Amino acid sequence: MPNRVLVVEDDDTLRETLEYNLRNQSYEVLLAQDGYDGLKVARAEKPDLILLDVMLPGIDGFEVCRILRK
Repeated sequence: MPNRVLVVEDDDTLRETLEYNLRNQSYEVLLAQDGYDGLKVARAEKPDLILLDVMLPGIDGFEVCRILRK
């Protein structure tokens, strides 16, 4: 089973680039476009690693990190 990485990034180009490169390295990639979606996916899917943008719309990456660490 490949390691699972959640990419939380609001910039489409950057998110797609990260997804492409991670998949080429045999990772299973989960995607979210904002902090709220990132929280939902992280809680539901339990990824091995989260790549988290800190400047997200709505709820920023620092707050997402705080919530997930609780």
